[in-house]
Amino acid sequence: MGSVRGVKKRRKTEKKIEQNGSVSSDREKSADWWVDFSKRIHGHLSPSKGLHNFESIFKISRNTFDYICSLVKEDIIDKPGSYNYSNGRPIPLNDQVAIALRRLSSGDSLLNIGDAFGLNHSTVSQLTWRFVELMEKRALHHLHWPSEEGMTDIKSKFEKFRGFPNCCGAIDTTHIAMCLALAEPTTKVWFDRERNHSMLLQAIVDPDMKFRDIVTGWPGKMSDSLVLESSTFFQMCEKGKRLCGKKVELLDGSEVGEYIVGDSGFPLLPWLITPYTGKDLEDDSKAEFNRRHFATRMVAQRALTRLKEMWKIMDGVMWRPDKHKLPRIVLVCCLLHNIVIDLEDDIQDEMTLSLHHDSGYRQQVCESADKTAVALRDNLRLYLSERRIPPS
Repeated sequence: MGSVRGVKKRRKTEKKIEQNGSVSSDREKSADWWVDFSKRIHGHLSPSKGLHNFESIFKISRNTFDYICSLVKEDIIDKPGSYNYSNGRPIPLNDQVAIALRRLSSGDSLLNIGDAFGLNHSTVSQLTWRFVELMEKRALHHLHWPSEEGMTDIKSKFEKFRGFPNCCGAIDTTHIAMCLALAEPTTKVWFDRERNHSMLLQAIVDPDMKFRDIVTGWPGKMSDSLVLESSTFFQMCEKGKRLCGKKVELLDGSEVGEYIVGDSGFPLLPWLITPYTGKDLEDDSKAEFNRRHFATRMVAQRALTRLKEMWKIMDGVMWRPDKHKLPRIVLVCCLLHNIVIDLEDDIQDEMTLSLHHDSGYRQQVCESADKTAVALRDNLRLYLSERRIPPS
């Protein structure tokens, strides 16, 4: 599991710290760093925005910040680069991480970040991109498909929530806004159905709002179903290499294999259960199934909402973003999202989330339905009705 591997990684780092001095001494230095750093930046950050302490500026706890520093520390020390403040002073490790995190979390422009930290905007850009590359290299173990043991826990949590047996995740898609010039011919490919420039992010989420599989980089005009069908995840499921665990027997003797849940923008498949639509809702049991289904898949909506609200660089603030770099930035924001969960950072629980992660976009409807999946969904509906699980 991601959290366990992350802890192992952190322990290895702590052993290296102990070779050069005590862990407590290193933490004291980190505390001293923040005292000095905060004095230098508070004169540039607006008090009206509540930016009066570490957590309000970086949206993570000091413990999480120290862990992130430990992930990239070795690489930055080995190749420090020639990054300097305007006064010529070299930029130390913690400062480099803080600057990159501020850029990713605030979504402020390179110029504003540079002014706040006493840096040239190009240096802010270089530091942020270097941090993204290092996190891709050092933090990927925080985003992976669960082990068999981990999946057993995930299924149990989903079933306890709204009764869906053998459910392995919830899938959803969101648009990453892009600031592009309308006059440039090359930007047309990114022009979506709502007349915005955007890139898509598809995510599969567990009950703890942790990302387990993501796909990004496709133009926003593509349908949810097409993005899914173009993914490696789809190919693996179709070949029986994913969502291929033990089946569960229902009350009527039928069996249900592993599956995920998604909204009506996705096709109904044996391993992807979508809600009933249209005239089907005249049946009370189908309407109740939909209510339970909606409550179950809401975890994916909440995860994407939190992702965008914590890492505002994904909210369309990048002017003419590089189409090759933006997916990598999105990946690192997803890794940071998972790290906050793995380290049980309490800061995430203090956030007030909005109801929508994709405001302004209409619900898509995919008419594709596998015949086997239609029967499977009906069996699940009857199972939930007969068990008399408390309604949502």
